Amino acid sequence: MRIRLLFITLLSGCAVLSATAQSLTSPNGKLTMNVSDGSATLLYAQQKVLDMKGDFVSLSTLHPSPSTIDYTMLSGKRSHCTNEANEYRVGNLTVRLYNDGVAIRENVSGGSSAGLAYCIPEGTRRWMQQWCDSYEGFFPMDTTYKVKPVPSYSGVFKSAEGWNNRWGYPALVEAPSNSSTGGRLPVFALITEANITKGHSASCLYNDGEWYRVVPDALEPSPELQPSTFNPPPSTLTSPWRVIIVGTLKDIVESTLVTDVSEPCQIADTSWIQPGVVSWVYWAYNHGSNDYQIIRKYVDMAVSLHLPYVLIDAEWDGMKDGKTIEDAVGYARSQGIKPLIWYNSSVGWVDGAPTPKFRLNKPEDREKEFAWCERIGVAGVKIDFFSGDNQKNMDYCIDLLECAARHHLLVNFHGATIPRGWQRTWPNLLSTEGVYGAEWYNNVPTFTAKAARHNATLPFTRNVIGPMDYTPCTFSDSQHPHITTHAHELALTVLFESGLQHLADRPESYLTQPADVQHFFAELPTAWDETRFVCGYPGEYVVLARRSGSRWYVAGINGSDEARDIPLQLGFISRGNTVMFEDSGLTVDWPSMLNPHRAWRITQPELLPQTVTCLPRGGFVIVVGE
Repeated sequence: MRIRLLFITLLSGCAVLSATAQSLTSPNGKLTMNVSDGSATLLYAQQKVLDMKGDFVSLSTLHPSPSTIDYTMLSGKRSHCTNEANEYRVGNLTVRLYNDGVAIRENVSGGSSAGLAYCIPEGTRRWMQQWCDSYEGFFPMDTTYKVKPVPSYSGVFKSAEGWNNRWGYPALVEAPSNSSTGGRLPVFALITEANITKGHSASCLYNDGEWYRVVPDALEPSPELQPSTFNPPPSTLTSPWRVIIVGTLKDIVESTLVTDVSEPCQIADTSWIQPGVVSWVYWAYNHGSNDYQIIRKYVDMAVSLHLPYVLIDAEWDGMKDGKTIEDAVGYARSQGIKPLIWYNSSVGWVDGAPTPKFRLNKPEDREKEFAWCERIGVAGVKIDFFSGDNQKNMDYCIDLLECAARHHLLVNFHGATIPRGWQRTWPNLLSTEGVYGAEWYNNVPTFTAKAARHNATLPFTRNVIGPMDYTPCTFSDSQHPHITTHAHELALTVLFESGLQHLADRPESYLTQPADVQHFFAELPTAWDETRFVCGYPGEYVVLARRSGSRWYVAGINGSDEARDIPLQLGFISRGNTVMFEDSGLTVDWPSMLNPHRAWRITQPELLPQTVTCLPRGGFVIVVGE
């Protein structure tokens, strides 16, 4: 089924609402949307945030229908999620104003759509990623849409003038009037989408100057998917939710709006779903998963650090020296470690790509393969190399999650689209790549100089919307060096939320660290009861506090090449046993592996600090608990 999208004609400038505008409001009254004649303006605390174009006509519901959600998450930034919204019908749109943002859904009849577009005026600060099918790009701060395409993945997406014109989610925008707020906190909008179901494709943003249009990818059903099974049926197609998280940086970072608007959990018994830390071979030993002895090293590392999981990566189907994957799985299980194994999705990179291939594409093959995984004791699967955001990929991902759940398998999607709420619907999805992560040290030299700033941007952009398999905390070098400090790297394990948190460095790199650092890994949570934004600004620095049970983890990093004093306000944390990990200050270069301890200053302060001084590209972690 193909649906032709009929986009409205956009003016060259931003929308100006007529005097007949009607106001929609959030339950707490902070968020307002004024709608009129196909336009809408979004305001936060009476400050203009974003202009929009779409089917904002014929307000049919004058009195809002309250909508309240209350649910639990097995992984993520918060275990107990609540939110409420006022819901309106506006033309063909369902509009919900939540206390931390807006969700808009099109109710399309007859296979056409007026579309939706956002205005980001020139001069507005924005952090946006050029689109590529793996979502592995940077979020550089800019003030213009006139950005040259990145040749390696988006050179074909450019305007007649040569500027990049296709953008991935999420897109962070700072309200342009912040320079005259008179002391008020800056206001931001994070644009994304959520609740992809079968029959949907994902969308992205195409811009015509200052206007950024929501454009769904191709609606091409999977060959295995019959039209009668579409949800919703194509005759009354309902789009995914177009989501705009709105407020201060604290509101943005702490929001769960993406899962709030997504379908509830579809798994009856979730007791087998257990987040955890994983030892992973690829970063240090590319092509190492066909070597049984190397796999043993990472199983033994997991045992030494008390990690629950080991990931056996690509090419395990070609194990050397007469060994098989069942031997490797058996060894891991004999040591009390739960193994995860890798698959090629076989819809993206296929020719020349690593194996195993074509084991999951057909329903009967997928069922057979996952049943075998369950039988031999595999705990989960990492599935790699998808081919974009079209309906075929979205349907395939959902089919994989459903089948994996039947066989009690955790899932980690790699080379795949970003999270759009599936982590609530299918909580066996514990992580997704969709990020320019540490494995890029193994590929190109670009990351070395950009990593610190990129790391300080991700908590405000990509990681807001869902789990992120960045593979943080590598102390030694891969193919290309990194110049972030030990404490910066350690902080990433807390700053970056992922239900499966992979430690990818060489075993000896972790096992030669001080005992306190090794104990930190043994105790590290990967699912959080609460997350609080402490301070920061995208690309410059960030401090988050995350709670697991009664224990708080406070982590911060400096994204700049200059030392920085970071003020902390941690009055919400009760006093308890405290351990603080900092850089020693002896060097800002990478320390020799022959003397790794000199990078650390590990203390047990009686009082929580009010200020932390971070080295260039440095960081810190504070653990407070019983």
